[in-house]
Amino acid sequence: MKALVTGGGGFLGGVIVRMLREQGDQVVSISRSSYPALTSLGVEQVQGDLADQAAVLKAAQSCDIIFHVAAKAGIWGSYNDFYQANVTGTGNVLEACRVHGITQLVYTSSPSVVFDGNDVEGGNESLPYPEHFEAFYPQTKALAEQLVLAANSPQLATVSLRPHLIWGPGDNHLVPRIIAKGKSGRLRRIGNRPCLVDTVYVDNAARAHLQAAERLAPGSVIAGKAYFISNGEPVQLWDMVNRILAAGGVAPVKGSISPKAAYAVGTMCEGIWKLLNLSGEPPMTRFVAKELATAHWFDISAARRDLGYQPQVTLDEGLVRLQKWLAETRPSPFPFL
Repeated sequence: MKALVTGGGGFLGGVIVRMLREQGDQVVSISRSSYPALTSLGVEQVQGDLADQAAVLKAAQSCDIIFHVAAKAGIWGSYNDFYQANVTGTGNVLEACRVHGITQLVYTSSPSVVFDGNDVEGGNESLPYPEHFEAFYPQTKALAEQLVLAANSPQLATVSLRPHLIWGPGDNHLVPRIIAKGKSGRLRRIGNRPCLVDTVYVDNAARAHLQAAERLAPGSVIAGKAYFISNGEPVQLWDMVNRILAAGGVAPVKGSISPKAAYAVGTMCEGIWKLLNLSGEPPMTRFVAKELATAHWFDISAARRDLGYQPQVTLDEGLVRLQKWLAETRPSPFPFL
């Protein structure tokens, strides 16, 4: 099999690339930068932006399957930037499938596409898209997912995976943010209600993508569907935060703020950042305030049944691996390979 992995130089994309190479598949990656670690794995690299259709068409040439992992994530930025990366980019991936006759597309989505600001406890794939989003990331990811699922046809089989809060060695997003805020002393618990959340260790999330690819074909059971992916071990949110902090040698969270106050602070920060056109991300947003004050864990029985998904790395084992990685000095920009 020859696979295109969009964002193969990223956190999840890099692990998917490694697993594909381990099973002997040819891999092409399209990213904005070049990664020496990918070259060492024998991966063909195309440098380009997903919003550039010509670059995507070039990368997808002669491929059998696409793992569309790349996206613009984050809690702040312009709508156009999110739209170009997440929606236009996905449209270009679908066009590449059409032009080159590619019959399989595995798309990396997010559970945030169904988050309406309220608790989700044991939610399954019947959850609807909300009418309103508090941030551009989930809004544009929802639009992109709908494009992917609508494109499922006898010529192209598509499936969307929704891994929740991916973490592990090599994480360049969630874990560094938590540890940096913990070290600064600015991290505060939002509310005192015990809220369960799902997370997923990166190897488990990557393995789910390969399992989906094995079962994906026009007319197959999984074609045209979305699946929640997690470790299947819901944990209290702030307990998980403290365990990540402990893995990094940082003291646990002290102090708290009410959900109502956090939302007010988020609203104020967003207003100031827009008014003054400030760079960087606000310290709080409405979306983050709601995410950190609500339960969000999911029923993954559909993924277990249809994908054969079974998390292989437990939460406890993953944290041991994370602590080991954080304790090491590894200058490589691709440290999880």
